[in-house]
Amino acid sequence: MKIRAFLTATAMAVLLPNTPLFADADAGSYLAARQADRAHDYQTSATYFTQSLSSDPSNPFLLENALVAFVGLGQFDQAQIMANGLLDSGIRSQLANLVLNVQDASRGDWDQLLAGLDDGRDIGPLVDALAKAWAQVGKGQMTAALKLFDTIIADEQLGPFGQLHKAYALASVGEFEGANTLFVDGPNGRLRYTARSALAHIQILSQTGDNGAALETLDGVFGDTQDGRILALRAQIANGEAVSFTFATSARAAIAETYLAVAQAVQDEASDEFAMVYARAAAYLDPQNTDAILLTAALLERLEQFDLANATYRTVPGDSHAFQVAELGRAGALRQANKSDAAIEVLQSLLAEFPDFARGHASLGDTLREVEQLDQAVAAYSRSLDLYPDTDPIKWLVHYTRGIANHQLDNWPAAEADFRAALALQPNNPGVLNYLGYSMVERGINPDEALDMIERAVAAQPKNGAIVDSLGWVLFQRGRYEEAVGHLETAASLMAVDPIVNDHLGDAYWAVGRKIEADFQWNRALSFEPTQDDAARIRHKLAKGLDTVLIEEGVAPLRTANGDD
Repeated sequence: MKIRAFLTATAMAVLLPNTPLFADADAGSYLAARQADRAHDYQTSATYFTQSLSSDPSNPFLLENALVAFVGLGQFDQAQIMANGLLDSGIRSQLANLVLNVQDASRGDWDQLLAGLDDGRDIGPLVDALAKAWAQVGKGQMTAALKLFDTIIADEQLGPFGQLHKAYALASVGEFEGANTLFVDGPNGRLRYTARSALAHIQILSQTGDNGAALETLDGVFGDTQDGRILALRAQIANGEAVSFTFATSARAAIAETYLAVAQAVQDEASDEFAMVYARAAAYLDPQNTDAILLTAALLERLEQFDLANATYRTVPGDSHAFQVAELGRAGALRQANKSDAAIEVLQSLLAEFPDFARGHASLGDTLREVEQLDQAVAAYSRSLDLYPDTDPIKWLVHYTRGIANHQLDNWPAAEADFRAALALQPNNPGVLNYLGYSMVERGINPDEALDMIERAVAAQPKNGAIVDSLGWVLFQRGRYEEAVGHLETAASLMAVDPIVNDHLGDAYWAVGRKIEADFQWNRALSFEPTQDDAARIRHKLAKGLDTVLIEEGVAPLRTANGDD
């Protein structure tokens, strides 16, 4: 079933299109709000749209955008005020409907939720149908709820979702055998797993006393993972413990599951803001749903709201299975906000509490490398490699990043060893092939191997400008100037404002006698802010020509290398 396409098609209209601004709205506040809205700066947007509403309280554009801002902040009480304002103004808004339905569910006001849905306060067919069924569960009307789930199951498109949620509903009241049957042999056949539904089924199997099947399912779905939650669950099951059922244990939590499923399904197809609205709703309804919290924070990062992302990650409690992942996310948000020192503090505190957390040491290495604390970065990467099991597929990346740090330290033997270790684990990884191949070209070693590596990298990623530039440059270094020009022109088209690529192309033009074009490319390279040293060398080439610069550097001029007079 095409879950993503279906959900996207039925839920994309949650956000209203822009409607005209009424003339009596405060212009200054409005302009500030619009600028903040374009940047997804929800705090500023909420402030200024609210100020604008003081002079034009029924403007649907202002109400809708204030509504989005408050949802972005996770402030559903304030969002409800805006939602009511829209409805009182006679404006139909699916986002307003969503907020009001969320608020009814959060209060456990199931009669009001049902009345609103019956009165046209709809969001989308799947979300509405499941909300009605779970509202009956919330009222204690299980017979009515099961009939509604069966109606959903009978629908050609919605059937698997109804089957899954009926299984959740049965499990929530202790009917684990019936829930298991719906997972393995329901009206729509065996259910396909998501990570969350697989965990729910594993818990259900454990509750039926079949820990063998639970363990088999866990290993089949998650394999040789290092996820702390999965490892802890596996240990419980292997020890014969009956694992508690923790999914959708209440109607409120189950509706949160529905919103989370929408957010997960559309996050790569709809806008980040659209997915974030549903993730926020899920996290608001079920603050224990750490998957909803983590997704909300990740989407806020993608929207470049790093402070909000940081605050969201911090809501994951220290005793949660997701705490380590949340702290890694928090450190990442701080890094993106150019707060590397704070990110390092977060990671160091995390590792003081969890010293054997391999991924944490690798993340610390990345952060230290970014601030050029290279010796400490190498030490962090080394600790990470010591902790990761040999079978973990992520080890190639740690070797690669440690290799980069060693390369920056000018420790070539250690860097080469790391790059080759990474290739032993990922033989065709274009990034590693390119980095190692280009590094060997720089050092004038293993030219045939270097060329082969870079050609393989280009074959894997022909639209990667940096890799295409590497191929052109290695051909240039080998005196194959005409061939180099073609690849460097392609690289320049792919990375039009990169100073290094344009500088390389200028050198290649010079080598084939196209000196006017060489000057043009060198001037372009200067306009793109190269490093101070590179800029000085480019100016020297513009003043005296590449051959003279090479002679002054103790290198044979290109015309000599070409065999010209």
